[in-house]
Amino acid sequence: MEKRAPHPLVKLVLELGPIMVFFLAYRWANVPEGASDEERQLIQLLFATKIFIPTTLAALLVGWLMTRTIPRMPLISAVIVVVMGGLTLWLKDDTFVKMKPTILYILFAAILGFGLTRGKSYLQYVMEDSMPLKPEGWIIFTRRFALFFLALAIMNEVVWRNFDTDTWVNFKTFALPIATFGFFFSQMGMFAKYAIVEEED
Repeated sequence: MEKRAPHPLVKLVLELGPIMVFFLAYRWANVPEGASDEERQLIQLLFATKIFIPTTLAALLVGWLMTRTIPRMPLISAVIVVVMGGLTLWLKDDTFVKMKPTILYILFAAILGFGLTRGKSYLQYVMEDSMPLKPEGWIIFTRRFALFFLALAIMNEVVWRNFDTDTWVNFKTFALPIATFGFFFSQMGMFAKYAIVEEED
């Protein structure tokens, strides 16, 4: 089947949509009167997780219907969402869903690091069409991205272990995407330096 590239705005909605749905579900969850603050946050998180899992899978399905392909990174993320979210709902323990970003970022960093030990950039395989770079540029970008993933994993661990669930939900919904956009913006100089420019006839 022919692969089709989605519109950038549609791609952004599919990537950020489930996160915003998670945030709204957390805020709008029905909490019984008289619940303590800790009980309230757990009830809200369980409800949001229950909504987040099918929303993530739906976004993956819509992406496949539009492009006839499933990118590896969203697929891996969806698998971890189902596993960790399922454990959270089953055991009614928010630890699992809070650790999901940590596990995901460490896994991505490990995959990229493994590729670098072989002298390869696995990012190039998934991003080359939208961002053509010279080989040395891909190696530099991959090294920086792996370190960035590790930094995000550490940040997530610090936040969920030291702050309440309300703070962690805000961190996951807003801080992580903003940090990612900021990282890409900070690499613009490197992108310009190693970009492959097509010569006009």
